[in-house]
Amino acid sequence: MPKGPVIGPLVICGYLVKEEKLRELKKLKVRDSKELTPEQRKTLVNALKRVAEDFVLVKLSASDIDRLRGERNLNKIEIEHFAKIIDVLSPDVAYVDSPEVNTKKFAEKLRRYLKDKRVKIVAENYADKKYAVVSAASIMAKVARDEEIEKIKKAVNYDFGTGYTHDERTIEFLKKLAERGDYPDFVRKSWITAKVIKKESEQRKLTEF
Repeated sequence: MPKGPVIGPLVICGYLVKEEKLRELKKLKVRDSKELTPEQRKTLVNALKRVAEDFVLVKLSASDIDRLRGERNLNKIEIEHFAKIIDVLSPDVAYVDSPEVNTKKFAEKLRRYLKDKRVKIVAENYADKKYAVVSAASIMAKVARDEEIEKIKKAVNYDFGTGYTHDERTIEFLKKLAERGDYPDFVRKSWITAKVIKKESEQRKLTEF
């Protein structure tokens, strides 16, 4: 079952910081983006940009994700983009939040995609809770995604919540969209939640007919 939100893009951030500036990150009290409010994350972003040596934001639209998932799973998509970001930033050490339980195997997969095999990879589960540099990247990615979600809400003139499957407002919105026909491009149509809602809508229409 694919993880992540059913509405909106996948945003991945790579955050490069000099070792001597790690203390500044800790002073900012950065932590896992999920533990911060949207307002706290927004407040931190400008400070994070000032501390960073460089950063990269990659945004994959819902339709991009659907297309890519026709060829590979989400973890492989993420690994490929992690590698591209690491190649661009060229760090000595890359701290990565592993989406796989077997972190050693994940690190080996990631290394295969890297151009520079000398980069040290530290891949751990919940790395965004352990390392300030990963927390910083997660905050910047979350703010960028929230901005994209707000754009979609303004375009459709409807507050569908977070876009995650656990959000009742998101589910209600998907049901409304399914009743009208095909989902718009900002919905991840390959997600099981979207497929189930669409199928239920089609079955209901057949019964009513």
